[in-house]
Amino acid sequence: MTDYHIREMKIEDYPQVYDLWMGIQGFGIRSIDDSFEGIRRFLKRNPTTSVVAASQGEIVGSILCGHDGRRGCFYHVCVREDFRKQGIGKAMAVSAMKALQAEQITKVCLIAFTDNAIGNQFWKSVGWTFRQDLNYYDFILNEENITRFNSIP
Repeated sequence: MTDYHIREMKIEDYPQVYDLWMGIQGFGIRSIDDSFEGIRRFLKRNPTTSVVAASQGEIVGSILCGHDGRRGCFYHVCVREDFRKQGIGKAMAVSAMKALQAEQITKVCLIAFTDNAIGNQFWKSVGWTFRQDLNYYDFILNEENITRFNSIP
């Protein structure tokens, strides 16, 4: 078992976190939201809820976690492959959940890609509810899309 510790994510962690994300097969990264500036904005809005796992000064896991005042959400939950099956993901999730509770948030959700078999199996096995009663929609906020949306009768 590897020695690690969980702590709040800081913007100074970004280069290592980004490298971690790039090393995870099938990981979805968005050029604007996951840029240095995008993560800086996210952490400024959510300064205490995102976490990293570090081992010997190296970041081996991360969860972006934020909330809108009602519900928390986990984004980009990952643990480096050679550090998996050691409880790191669960420890990060608990830390982020406790941070949400400290901000009086009582529910948290996460988004996992359908083809992420390992992640989906993990979340189901630790008691998270798979929702089949919802559809998740995305809309890219740029002028072209907003104009098109506004022009539809």
